[in-house]
Amino acid sequence: MAWWRESVSPHSGGTVPDSHRSSLTALLLWRRAYHAAVSVPALTTPRSRLGAWLPVVAWAAVIFAFSAVPSLSSGLGGWDLLLRKLAHLTEYAILGALLLRATRSPSLALVLAALYATSDEIHQHFVEGRHGAPLDVAIDTVGALGGILAWRALARRRTP
Repeated sequence: MAWWRESVSPHSGGTVPDSHRSSLTALLLWRRAYHAAVSVPALTTPRSRLGAWLPVVAWAAVIFAFSAVPSLSSGLGGWDLLLRKLAHLTEYAILGALLLRATRSPSLALVLAALYATSDEIHQHFVEGRHGAPLDVAIDTVGALGGILAWRALARRRTP
């Protein structure tokens, strides 16, 4: 016997299953509510400030570590420049989404990402074999904006 039909009617003296009390509709509604509460935790609001900011700090550390590498040349010639700029866009798109998740403010997330991009380029200025470039700050900021917009689009799709 299925678990939703295991209750027993008090009117029959406990001998007849009470299957009419658990409708399929009620079961499906409960299942939908349960799965909505437990699915896609990355799009939900973090439960604590630590849970909100730890991914931001960790990702910023990853960006900092890449910036400390003296040369990231892939040896692919002209493709090297394109790949490095795409890497900038991608890493800052992730940072922008994480900042939006932590701050819940698109404008604040974008400003913080732009400030971090500026500090990152200043950091690269002091790394041998690297140089800071204002164009990279712009590319990073566009990447962050893309991440923020993508996060908002996913969040909108997620809400019924």
